[in-house]
Amino acid sequence: MPTTHVARMDEGTVAIDSAVLDNLRSGLRGTVLLPGDHGYDKARTVWNAMIDRRPTLVIQCAGVSDIQRAVNFARTNNLLLSVKGAGHNIAGSAVCDGGLLIDLSGMRSVRIDPIARVAHVEPGATLGDFDTEAQVFGLATPLGINSTTGVAGLTLGAGFGWLSRKHGMTIDNLRAVDVITADGKFVHANKSENADLFWAIRGGGGNFGIVSRFEFQLHALGPDVLSGLVVYPLSEAASALKQYRQYAKHLSEDTTVWAVLRKAPPLPFLPPGAHGMPIIAFALFHAGNPDSGQKAIEPVRHFGTPLGEHIGVQPYRMWQQAFDPLLTPGARNYWKSHNFTDLSDGAIDTVINYVEKLPSPQCEIFFGLIGGATMRPAADATAYSSRDTLYVCNVHGRWESPSDDHKCTEWARAYFRDTAKYASGSVYVNFLTDDERERVTAAYGPNYHRLMEIKSKYDPHNLFRMNQNIRPK
Repeated sequence: MPTTHVARMDEGTVAIDSAVLDNLRSGLRGTVLLPGDHGYDKARTVWNAMIDRRPTLVIQCAGVSDIQRAVNFARTNNLLLSVKGAGHNIAGSAVCDGGLLIDLSGMRSVRIDPIARVAHVEPGATLGDFDTEAQVFGLATPLGINSTTGVAGLTLGAGFGWLSRKHGMTIDNLRAVDVITADGKFVHANKSENADLFWAIRGGGGNFGIVSRFEFQLHALGPDVLSGLVVYPLSEAASALKQYRQYAKHLSEDTTVWAVLRKAPPLPFLPPGAHGMPIIAFALFHAGNPDSGQKAIEPVRHFGTPLGEHIGVQPYRMWQQAFDPLLTPGARNYWKSHNFTDLSDGAIDTVINYVEKLPSPQCEIFFGLIGGATMRPAADATAYSSRDTLYVCNVHGRWESPSDDHKCTEWARAYFRDTAKYASGSVYVNFLTDDERERVTAAYGPNYHRLMEIKSKYDPHNLFRMNQNIRPK
């Protein structure tokens, strides 16, 4: 009888005969894929083209029962397991080599209760899916800046976006989850029911089970918001960043401004001669009344002499898609990240130095301003502990050819090393790459040991290990 050899959690493989696979298929609403099957390559492909792994078995789930069956199958056969939502994570941990991939990308339902202002979201949904449904009712919650990002991965790593200064991290707006744990059980968790699991889920990644449903609190927003860009030449970046640093200290929580340093894309509001020049761009967003927003962002327009600006009232959904062209799938990506409690002169000088020697036109460094409501919870209120973070810095290495791998990754690593002394020491776990497992403790700080205890309770054999892994004690 034909057999399929699937990687084990430890070493070696497990031989699974065709009758066992037929039995597995018969109990699923979804699909089982093997290498060579139609849809297999699409299922194993993720956003970051540097990830090219080949699972031996793929289970594409259509609902909760499929997730339970897939988890039970993996545990019973001691299989190496990975879990894919939308497949946008930089580390590419959604896909394993040789093992079993549980693919949730087809589970994209988003159901909005406009009366209770609550969203019920499946684990394959993207931010674009979420915003499409919620904005029909003029509702939103803090969720990233790129419409193709997966809701599940973003949320499990804490999550932040344009609304975070006003409404907190994504996890601060999470009301409840349904989880399939390593023993195959369905568990509902919130602040009063299975509270330890709910605490760990809020920032602890996919270490504790597979979330089959997220329940979010929604807030009134839009559908039209004030947003846009102000762009300066890199020669004015030092002065602009120092003014930005001071400006941020007195900024209303309705307003968010990020600083992005890169080569100018061919934006229509920039003169053609500026295209390809090193620049600093300030991305502006105001969650309140557009008229008050114009006053709030006015200082940013006078940090120097702009190369150009494009600011206006537009649908929130469109602003959430504004950076999609810079983050399309299929490019090679490598990131390094630091958290900052402030921007020192040294940090400013260093970032400018590295932007002067960008190894690819697509590489960039940004400072995402959070603060405000993100700082109000205590460090131990959720698994995410970095409540003192004011700026999340991401070094976004991005390029097309494998021949550029070395120069682009080394540029990112060198910047990371040279700015470490100005950073807080913590890191946003969603920005960790696959070669940074040693930084997991820094991502969770004082909460790491409690997370290990909870991991030991819900996943004592570390079935869910393809992630920024928290090992059981």
